[in-house]
Amino acid sequence: MSRLAFWRRGRRSPETPTAPAEDARAEELRRKLEESRTVAEEQHEEAASPETPVDEADVESRRAAVHERARASADEMRGE
Repeated sequence: MSRLAFWRRGRRSPETPTAPAEDARAEELRRKLEESRTVAEEQHEEAASPETPVDEADVESRRAAVHERARASADEMRGE
């Protein structure tokens, strides 16, 4: 008989939890979240702004220097 009572107690449907009372900190957290979203949007807009133009000749000279160093390193590994 006691086993039956124990079994029935375990099968009872769980009580529905009551909604927690509104915490005073919740509104503060919502406000902080909104502020952080605003800041993130501003930072995204700044990052999306066009970059300063790069001198094309400077890019070509840097590219040539990188290729020359790569060729020199490859020749050194080959033993040439």
